[in-house]
Amino acid sequence: MNPAPERADRLGTQSAGRQTARARCRAAAGLLALAFLTVCCATFSGSSSRSAARAEGTATGESPAGVPRPQPLGPGAAEADAIELCQALGPAAPCPVCAVDCSRCGCRGWESARVIAWQAFAQGEYVGHDRLAHVPEYRLRVDDELDLVYRLTREETAKPYRLNVGDEIRVESFSDSKLDRELIIQPDGTITLRLLGQIHATGRTVPQLRDALEKAYKKYYKLPAITVTPLKMNTKLEDLRASVDRRAGLGGQNRLARVTPEGSIALPAIGSVQAQGLTLRELQAEINERYREDVGIEGIEVIPVLDRRAPRFVYVLGEVATPGRFELTGPTTVLQAISMAGSWNNGAHLKQIVIFRRGDDWRLLATMVDLHAALHGKQPCPAGELWLSDSDVIIVPKSPILVADDFIELVFTRGIYGVFPLDVTMSFSKLSSL
Repeated sequence: MNPAPERADRLGTQSAGRQTARARCRAAAGLLALAFLTVCCATFSGSSSRSAARAEGTATGESPAGVPRPQPLGPGAAEADAIELCQALGPAAPCPVCAVDCSRCGCRGWESARVIAWQAFAQGEYVGHDRLAHVPEYRLRVDDELDLVYRLTREETAKPYRLNVGDEIRVESFSDSKLDRELIIQPDGTITLRLLGQIHATGRTVPQLRDALEKAYKKYYKLPAITVTPLKMNTKLEDLRASVDRRAGLGGQNRLARVTPEGSIALPAIGSVQAQGLTLRELQAEINERYREDVGIEGIEVIPVLDRRAPRFVYVLGEVATPGRFELTGPTTVLQAISMAGSWNNGAHLKQIVIFRRGDDWRLLATMVDLHAALHGKQPCPAGELWLSDSDVIIVPKSPILVADDFIELVFTRGIYGVFPLDVTMSFSKLSSL
């Protein structure tokens, strides 16, 4: 029996089977390619129709269906009625911009994008809009530096002036010119006169001192006719001005002060004044009241000016490129803090970013935010994009895969294998013979 014809028949059957399999594969690939092209064409057609509808609405000055007309942003909105800000402003902003307004919490993602006034000032956008103030009122805190300006009011006082130590007066008598003399009130508050000796002068007004001398001299003169003339007055004010005089150096009458850790500042004549937690207006009223009531200095006004704010910091740790401490020079969010730290590392667990914060009474607060979708461009309005506060600590943890990898590295590579090194060889030739 000749085996050659049987072998030829078997080989022919196998070749025919392989050709049939190849034909089936080509047919399946063709069907998949046709389906892919159909989906792409449908998607492109829908996108084109939506873009055309938006462009048509923009060209006619109308918004897309169901979308309110965007309002002009920034100052001068009344003058900009003739300009549709959702349209092109010119060569610098040639195309309308579709965006998501995160203030409308009903957004469903990027599908909620609508034509809005994104570029109100075109090439002037880098200047920035006149946004709302950072805080409604600023209250002083530890390490704030103040420049306290002392200004003479030159206003009439409500109370009569009372003599102080160091004031200079002139006492005259029309009956006896030998009583005439110029006197300086001594540190004990007295003046020395002929025939009378020491007479207390401080705390008295000029008319009160004149009446007292007139009464005392009647023992020696029938008509003393005493006159008291002030030559130099308000010495407390002059002493205060001398203590804050900087006209020979930086200029002006002012004094620099820093809020101490106990929350106070020290000023001439009145000492310590509580400043922490007060606004500048409240601190000004407190200082001026202390000068009037505590030491009796009138005719001057102290104006506190915030010269430099206390530094504010945020700390970023974990899976970021450059962890460390970063200064807050303005309103800062979590995403901005991560960008200051050089972005996140591969393997960071962006769904469980932890933020630690200290309350007003130094108690510890903590929250966890999810920024994974936002950082990967899948979510336009992340709920975890929070505003940061001073001394906040942001921790970007490792992903579970990276934690498991570190565990294997520590336990097996450095642990067991480090103590009991193993040398394992495997023969694949023997395995292939099984």
